[in-house]
Amino acid sequence: MDKDALLKKATEILTPFETANIVDFMKHLTVKSAISNPWFVGIFLVIAFFAVVKRSKFVLSILFTFCSILLLLRYTMPAEGDSLALSTTIPFAFGGLAIGAVLIYLNFIKTE
Repeated sequence: MDKDALLKKATEILTPFETANIVDFMKHLTVKSAISNPWFVGIFLVIAFFAVVKRSKFVLSILFTFCSILLLLRYTMPAEGDSLALSTTIPFAFGGLAIGAVLIYLNFIKTE
């Protein structure tokens, strides 16, 4: 394979990873699509594996925060077109407080 053909093939393969495509993808990303997207799940699993192997409490707490906020948004935010009600705002607020309390406990209070 000559150099030009190899370069053209590499350009075609890397086209989806252009900055404009990634920004457009992130603009149209929803919580439901993020949870079901294999790229996010794969990246999360690789980072989780790294955090467990290296025993990094900081990385594990970031992963916990990311997952819990995604789940909190998924189950407490109203559907598109609905308005915010007290029945969805209170679980969101207390869920956020619980996430914060767990992070404070893991990072500042608990010692190994």
